[in-house]
Amino acid sequence: MLIALLRAFNASFSPPLRKVMALSLGIAVLSFLVLGTSVALLLQYLPTIGWRPVNWLIDLLGVVGVAFLSWLLFPAVVTLIMSLFLERIAATVEATYYPGRGPPRRQSAREIVASGARLMLLTVTLNLLALPVYILLPGLNIAVFLLLNGYLFGREYFEVVAMRRLDVDATATIRRRFSGRIFYGGVLIAGVFLLPLVNLVAPVIATAFMVHVFEALPSQESARPRN
Repeated sequence: MLIALLRAFNASFSPPLRKVMALSLGIAVLSFLVLGTSVALLLQYLPTIGWRPVNWLIDLLGVVGVAFLSWLLFPAVVTLIMSLFLERIAATVEATYYPGRGPPRRQSAREIVASGARLMLLTVTLNLLALPVYILLPGLNIAVFLLLNGYLFGREYFEVVAMRRLDVDATATIRRRFSGRIFYGGVLIAGVFLLPLVNLVAPVIATAFMVHVFEALPSQESARPRN
């Protein structure tokens, strides 16, 4: 699976995907700025106290809170925004590494966005619930982030790739059958989102990586719907 990740890095920076990488970078920066501004506006409603040192500490904690919450929510938000472009990434990787593939199953924009929005809401909710662990348990918080988001990202990016070839029921069957492998792939994706700067283009890398994971599954062909 590490070889698949290296291939994904290589494919993501190849000429066919440079425009998508630039788009991902722009969307990521804009998303982070919007998230930061939104969180900052919410934190403005924190109560103030008449003692200046305490107010200074509240302001400092507010700055840290803005940066931390923006970083925490960033993967889910940027993945949702990029969901309409991930098809192009998967198609490019398939054309490069798996040229014998036929045309993918047609998906509506509504289906793609609905699936992404559902998982984004779940990702945001669970990460906010895990917020006390992230804040109060340094060291363990990284493990919790990787395990929790490993499941979420593994499922999310697997569905993006698999549903290009399989219907909803077949995708769910394959995901359950290879849940361990998909979870491990999700942990690697979560790790990519932890890397500074690299996380700005993580959706491109994650999609390319999951194409390789999906194509390596030994029985995914048997689940393919028959015409």
